[in-house]
Amino acid sequence: RDQIRQLAGMRGLMAKPQKKLTGGLGEIIESPIKSNFREGLSVHEYFISTHGARKGLADTALKTADAGYLTRRLCDVAQDVTIAEEDCGTLLGIEAEALKEGEDVIESLSERIVGSFAGEDVYDPFERDDSGRPKLLVEAGTMIDEDMAKTIEESSIEKVKIRSVLTCESKRGLCRMCYGRNLATMAVVDLGEAVGIIAAQSIGEPGTQLTLRTFHIGGAAARIAEQTVKKTKVPGVVEFGDRLTFVTDKDGKSIVTSYEGELTIKGSADASYGVGARLLVPLGAELMVSEGTVVKKDDTIFSWDPYSNPIIVDVSGKVRFVDLVEDESMSDELDELTGMRERRVIEDRDKKLHPHIEIIDAKGQRVRDFVVPVGAKLEVKDGQDIGAGTIIAKVNREAYKTRDITGGLPRVAELFEARRPKDPATITEIDGVVRFGDIKRGKREIRVYPADPKTGWTEVESAEPKQYEVPSGKHLRVHEGDRVRAGDRLSEGPVNPHDILAIKGPRAVQEYLLNEVQEVYRLQGVKINDKHIGVIVRQMLQKVRISESGDTEFLEGEHVERAIWLAENVVVEGNGKTPSQAEPLLLGITKASLTTQSFISAASFQETTRVLTDAAIRGSQDDLLGLKENIIIGHLIPAGTGMYRYNDVEIDGMEPPPAPENPYDASASYLEPPATTPLSMPVAAVAAVAGLPADEE
Repeated sequence: RDQIRQLAGMRGLMAKPQKKLTGGLGEIIESPIKSNFREGLSVHEYFISTHGARKGLADTALKTADAGYLTRRLCDVAQDVTIAEEDCGTLLGIEAEALKEGEDVIESLSERIVGSFAGEDVYDPFERDDSGRPKLLVEAGTMIDEDMAKTIEESSIEKVKIRSVLTCESKRGLCRMCYGRNLATMAVVDLGEAVGIIAAQSIGEPGTQLTLRTFHIGGAAARIAEQTVKKTKVPGVVEFGDRLTFVTDKDGKSIVTSYEGELTIKGSADASYGVGARLLVPLGAELMVSEGTVVKKDDTIFSWDPYSNPIIVDVSGKVRFVDLVEDESMSDELDELTGMRERRVIEDRDKKLHPHIEIIDAKGQRVRDFVVPVGAKLEVKDGQDIGAGTIIAKVNREAYKTRDITGGLPRVAELFEARRPKDPATITEIDGVVRFGDIKRGKREIRVYPADPKTGWTEVESAEPKQYEVPSGKHLRVHEGDRVRAGDRLSEGPVNPHDILAIKGPRAVQEYLLNEVQEVYRLQGVKINDKHIGVIVRQMLQKVRISESGDTEFLEGEHVERAIWLAENVVVEGNGKTPSQAEPLLLGITKASLTTQSFISAASFQETTRVLTDAAIRGSQDDLLGLKENIIIGHLIPAGTGMYRYNDVEIDGMEPPPAPENPYDASASYLEPPATTPLSMPVAAVAAVAGLPADEE
């Protein structure tokens, strides 16, 4: 479609070539190419258009190597994951729900659960069986096939608990129940299937395609249009979440002032099987409903501006600019697109000014203080009187997401390597209420005072607040008095996966990595099943760091394989001694490959000398449990029919095949050889083969 459009319509906007590979959003060249290929391009247009072609060629060459290397690292980290047992017996699972971006369903619930085993019984919230209890749709421990998935989808259930590779408790490899369906055969996966390699190749192979994807359309920039109103999908009653705060402005509109506010639409069904939609309400949205409003399907709940992050005042008062100096920290310029004058915050040369806006009440006291980040557009003037709900500044969101995998491959590698992003967001470690401190040495102090959401966010008096420092130019995601939960971002920026692990635990970081990797591939229109990414993420989380050694042989700070740590603790507890304590570790795939138990596998991957020296000093022993080490040594691989469980199988004396039941088959020549084999070769030939002279018979 894109290609035809470029022949017959107009070529459209083009993306500027990116200087860096970090996956930043591409800029868009201002003048569009108005002609199409049939009419021919002008010199200027042709010149712009060559950006795309040149970029395509350079990308192809560079990225094929990158993609190949990514595949190799993935294969190496997951090579020893095979299907080792029938059922690990875990009670854990993950809650699967439909993937939505705004209101668009990207991947429906049925697509996400088909081919997995149900983790618990699934009931229809609306239908009843003969005994008057909710109707059972799927029993725990059965594989959800297409028909079941469709039934669940149609019954308006939001979440289903399924068995997942992320929660499998097999000591080595995975179990059949947690893996579910083998996507090659569409049947439950067989014992001994090398699912690790399959996963690595399923993720790596599209990588090589992704590299070439930009090639097709040159750099035609696809701008993704955003939605501005949210409508209900289900009828019900509106219920506001505990962190949704809003103010009523002078026109009587309800303007949302919270970042992470939520509202729920409670279905009128049986509340214990809570059906309903949970919606995130963005900052600055205008609410069209109030608490307890009864809504029908397709009613509008709120509207918002998806292209900018507003800074909103929740009190009325007088505006006072601090450190906002014309031509130093603030520019006044004409916007070419709109023809309006606008004032933006700019960075001053000496970095001594810290622009913020204060709100002064009638008594001249400062009641609110808003940090204004660089690049924000000011919507009010100094000394202006404003009411609650007024937008005082807007920060543009990068609404131009140029879809181009140049950002993609390095992004996937960055996620799998669990790198700490540069300039990450500051994350709060506790639930609480935000209070701002002073600015010291160019950093703003943010204190979070502990508060319990269950008791209506009353602050705990005696508890010490947690203090964070954020560079003063950075855009904050919180305001004075906001309620935050552990793991919320206090400032804008990419999230460090290690922070998520430390604050919210392994389950949250698994989900984060899985969704982020899927996001990159989805932008390219590549479908990868969650279980493949799950297998890799599982390998990244297989180590723990010992925090207290107890009576075990581990040292504090040692990195140990989770299975070994658990086994050792069982032994120690059995003897009535204190077990060791440990915290989960997130390792990148390269690091994970180099620290596997098998030194042969690690040595054949990278840094051979170092791995072998380490192994020699430690006196390591390799149990040859993975595929790679067995291939290197020349053994049968422990996957498929080479699994260790088949090693001792003996076949007792061969029995002749049973006589055919069909009388017509009795003459089948393949069952018994004919009694005499007539010589069809000339005597001379037979003699020659036997090595005799022809005349001597």
